[in-house]
Amino acid sequence: MIKIYDSGVYLVGGRDIYTDPSELATKTGRQHNPADAAKGTIAYSILKSHNVGDDMAHLNLRFDSLTSHDITYVGIIQTARASGLTAFPVPYVLTNCHNSLCAVGGTINEDDHKFALSAARKYGGIYVPANMAVIHSYNREMMTGCGRMILGSDSHTRYGALGTMAVGEGGGELAKQLLGRTYDFARPQVVAVYLTGTPRPGVGPHDVALALCGAVYESGYVKNKVMEFVGPGIANLPAEYRNAIDVMTTETTCWSSIWETDGKTEEYFAIHGRPEAYKKLKPDEVAYYDGCITLDLSEVECAIALPMHPSYVYSIHALQANAGDILHMAEERANGQIAGDARMDLMSKLHSDGQIYVDQGVVAGCSGGTFDNIMAVADILKGKSTGNGAFTMSVYPGSMPAWLELSRNGALAELAAAGVIVRECFCGPCFGAGDCPANGEFSIRHTTRNFPNREGSKPGEGQMSAVALMDARSIAATAANGGRLTAATDLLDIEYRTPKYFFEKAVYEKRVFDGTGNPEPETALRFGPNIKDWPELPALTDDLLVKVCSYITDPVTTTDELIPSGETSSYRSNPERLSEFTLSRKDPDYVPRSKAVRKFERDRRAGKKLPDEIKAVYTALTKAGVAANPENTEIGSTIFANAPGDGSAREQAASCQRVVGAAANFATQYATKRYRSNCINWGMIPFLVQNPGIFSLDDYIFVPGVRKAVLENTESFPAYAVKPDGTVIPFLVSIGPLTGPERQIIADGCLINYYRKH
Repeated sequence: MIKIYDSGVYLVGGRDIYTDPSELATKTGRQHNPADAAKGTIAYSILKSHNVGDDMAHLNLRFDSLTSHDITYVGIIQTARASGLTAFPVPYVLTNCHNSLCAVGGTINEDDHKFALSAARKYGGIYVPANMAVIHSYNREMMTGCGRMILGSDSHTRYGALGTMAVGEGGGELAKQLLGRTYDFARPQVVAVYLTGTPRPGVGPHDVALALCGAVYESGYVKNKVMEFVGPGIANLPAEYRNAIDVMTTETTCWSSIWETDGKTEEYFAIHGRPEAYKKLKPDEVAYYDGCITLDLSEVECAIALPMHPSYVYSIHALQANAGDILHMAEERANGQIAGDARMDLMSKLHSDGQIYVDQGVVAGCSGGTFDNIMAVADILKGKSTGNGAFTMSVYPGSMPAWLELSRNGALAELAAAGVIVRECFCGPCFGAGDCPANGEFSIRHTTRNFPNREGSKPGEGQMSAVALMDARSIAATAANGGRLTAATDLLDIEYRTPKYFFEKAVYEKRVFDGTGNPEPETALRFGPNIKDWPELPALTDDLLVKVCSYITDPVTTTDELIPSGETSSYRSNPERLSEFTLSRKDPDYVPRSKAVRKFERDRRAGKKLPDEIKAVYTALTKAGVAANPENTEIGSTIFANAPGDGSAREQAASCQRVVGAAANFATQYATKRYRSNCINWGMIPFLVQNPGIFSLDDYIFVPGVRKAVLENTESFPAYAVKPDGTVIPFLVSIGPLTGPERQIIADGCLINYYRKH
């Protein structure tokens, strides 16, 4: 079904793959240089058109539009405002699809919404009211265009299937764009995803997406690269099917995605009243790719990604055939990832009849809530019942235009008649803020992630449920069988309708505020009591002393573990209050440890005497012959994690550490480029170490000459681990490549300080 090449490939005529340059030369009658042929990819042409610098090896990108939702936009606008923002230089979409449950935390969610509306008026932005559309549905419908680039403060900012290269990043990168600066990045490699065949009836886009995640995530084959979808199989996929595959490319850890465009793409834009947004995109006659994945769509099976990652993929039939062993293994693996006493229980879902039963089904958000997916659910459940037992099912359309058309053609009525709860346009189930299952339950979801706690459980408080990812079609088939796990391909009597979609733009025209290009500077920003400015953050000193306040040995640490989603979302406009939740589900002692170190630094800057704990560190360094100047040494906290930052783009995963006193992170690698960028933008040095066993929890690490090393982009330099008993162990640290602005941002202490100073 899937083949992964261990070398680069040449694609000729968009159809023929060559790995042997001599064979290619025979075919075309001339030699081809990989560097020159790499310019023939779709990705290269789009990146070149958005690069405002002269060097295509090191990009300085400006995007056509920006987008954020109500977990991230306050912090971004506050950052840009503190740095001199006067008007949005490009269209900026502010959606309200995450903090839509306005009773959570009192009035503060709706206060954020009113702040966004006032900001859209003041600076000239686009405000999409709560429950009108989830962020990516709106951007697909209204902002995409072939050859465009969009930057969003949500990791699933992916519109490649509509010819738009989109990137999900932390808020600092959007603040740079708002201030007329550039997104600086070494040109990424491009991997071809070559599609052939046609999916069988019942096989949906999530099945295809999960197959890709399962094939490439663990190896890092596409990490920080562009996935470029090509091949004859694309023509066999409807536009929304492509969109639902594309949004899941985030879970492979790729940087962005792009697809060939065709008549179905053209039809999509025509339906949405924007025919001018279409143009044909395809590779040149000869294009070189740094890697290649071939996927035969006709061989894809209905799949399930077991807890707690989208790459833990099995075909549903394979799981059913060996349910006991696979569920036990998944349960053990999940419990190994969970801190605290709570335990995931999957084995109880295997009943005496040998069948697996689940407790809940959800189809929602940017991946599941498309018109086509919900129509397929209605087709499967038409005339059936989800039952009146423990099993429940909810559907969340992605946008009000989609909701309206599903209402007009009767699909919503059919769903309701079958016992499905049809909800508002809301991203909540994807991050633990809606349809949270009960303790011990097993939920199957067509959403983007099944990371720890994404469904709303709190292991530290004894609350643990489980989420598996499945396609909407198999979720509906399971619902039709009262919760008994069922592959949609097992239902042979389903008539899948393909009604024509009619997009009602007036739904947006009547409610969405669009002030693009027409800022109203006299408009006052509307602040709620929870909206707070960023605290003052110190510049980097000559030397650095950090205490290890958390030591995490998991293979990967997600952003949900660094700063939990769900109930914390309501506090994301209040940096200090939100920081109290840092690592709360992974290491509850981290915050008090870090705050104690933060007090040491605040006292140092106030001219107070150093505490005995810090004096002992300097004494140990002196005995070891290591020179140190306490007056010019920042004291901060740090964490170690093997590979931190997988998952969400949310900047708070880094900013909360900084607010609570962190000055650096130590890791063997960073799981995503966006998390590393977040660390940099908040003034935390993203150290890399090869031998983390040298230090441990509660050790101090002294890094002399760190400011000079950062500014000069020194490849590696010495650090010293200071044990509680006074033992000092030298070791080497590195940071990895930094752009000139990134070096200065770290030196200045954070992005806000950098803009104030420069």
